[in-house]
Amino acid sequence: MELHNLKPAQGSVKKRKRVGRGEGSGHGGTSTRGHKGAKSRSGYKSKIGFEGGQMPLQRRVPKFGFKNRNRVEYKGINVDTIQALVDEKGLDTITPEILVENGLAGKKDLVKILGRGELNAKVNVTAHKFSTSAQKAIEEKGGTVTTL
Repeated sequence: MELHNLKPAQGSVKKRKRVGRGEGSGHGGTSTRGHKGAKSRSGYKSKIGFEGGQMPLQRRVPKFGFKNRNRVEYKGINVDTIQALVDEKGLDTITPEILVENGLAGKKDLVKILGRGELNAKVNVTAHKFSTSAQKAIEEKGGTVTTL
């Protein structure tokens, strides 16, 4: 292989349509832009979603449902996750700060303990909210539940 016989890979170079280079090229005159109107001019840019004055899809489609602006969002942590944390770190107390340190919750997250999985250790858990099944599972093993 030498410099004079190098070629680009097959299909990597596409032939460009050269517009506005005379009638003989087949792309002269209007340069494939059609006749007149804003779209034929240079610098044309339409608004996103603009449909030429027709009511845009975004406004035609019916909106439904209700978003409660006062909704409180909780980060769910399951009992089996707590068990894994106890097995891994050997903890007997779980607080939101410990969950943040281990990357299970964000610093500003409200934490809710949920009841999926099995708990085998006695653990004292402090959180913002508990499901009844999680509370029952923790208290059955002799642990305590503290709501913040």
